[in-house]
Amino acid sequence: MQSIVTPEGQIDDKKILRRETIYKGMNGKLVERIYVTPYETFIYKPLIGNAAPDREVWIYEHILPSFPPIYPKMIARSPDSSTGGGWALFEDLGRLGHVFDEAAAKALLSQAAAWHALPTEPYGRAQLRGQKPASEVVRAEMLQLRQERQLLTADTPNMPDRLLNVFFSSLRQESLPADHVLSHGDLHLGNYALVDGQIKVLDWEDVHLNSRYWDLYYVIDLSHPLFPKAVQPAARERLLEHYMDEVARQNGAGLKASFKRHYYLFSALYSLWMLKLIQSDIANNNGTWPLERLKLQLQETTDSFIQCAEQL
Repeated sequence: MQSIVTPEGQIDDKKILRRETIYKGMNGKLVERIYVTPYETFIYKPLIGNAAPDREVWIYEHILPSFPPIYPKMIARSPDSSTGGGWALFEDLGRLGHVFDEAAAKALLSQAAAWHALPTEPYGRAQLRGQKPASEVVRAEMLQLRQERQLLTADTPNMPDRLLNVFFSSLRQESLPADHVLSHGDLHLGNYALVDGQIKVLDWEDVHLNSRYWDLYYVIDLSHPLFPKAVQPAARERLLEHYMDEVARQNGAGLKASFKRHYYLFSALYSLWMLKLIQSDIANNNGTWPLERLKLQLQETTDSFIQCAEQL
């Protein structure tokens, strides 16, 4: 399959039937479905990791072999991606649906519980670094903004002041667990789907060490402008209970009784942090995301904060 990609990392149109764009990355590069024949297709992806262009290749070679086959196979890759022209060809899982479904989320959380149980000793935090700031950094930032009276009800539309007070009181008094597990890092709704009844997970380049709450937050409460979802309190409870049951089943030992409360605190913390980012995106309106989608993301993130803060 390497023969359909030029030495510069571009698809050779003379050797394929056609191509279609699946999505454009944040840097403007295209992920595409490549038709070699009407029935033989592959996914072409420029390798853009958060640390180096070959990050995803490294993860496929060193981490994913210990996982069950819940990821698309890497069919071919560039021999050298150090110059920034790295690429990979993946198996095509077909046209995937990315509408929130509780059954799919439960299947995903079962797998997340399994990879959260894998040993992390072979990897250092510097080696597997995430893109977003750690919870202790976000916690300090939010507390500082509150102290400076830069984070008030007026700065968060439709936010009950009572809940902000409850949240910040809990945030000052409690520390979030500091344990770290292998985290996919980017489990938004566009990065997983059920395929023939089996969960499949895409885009592994952001694997890093983080709190187990990080993957849970992405699956349950993170809102994405292109993949909207609205999770109700009862569904959130069921998903958390399902994950806890899976951890107990696989590890033989359950999580602490405070697990759910700490999830609610973690989710409320990052939802409040995300609200600031979304408000900035709306104010700038630079065209990266459709404005109406950003407004919906703002409402969904507000709802997540309110629902989680009400559990504190």
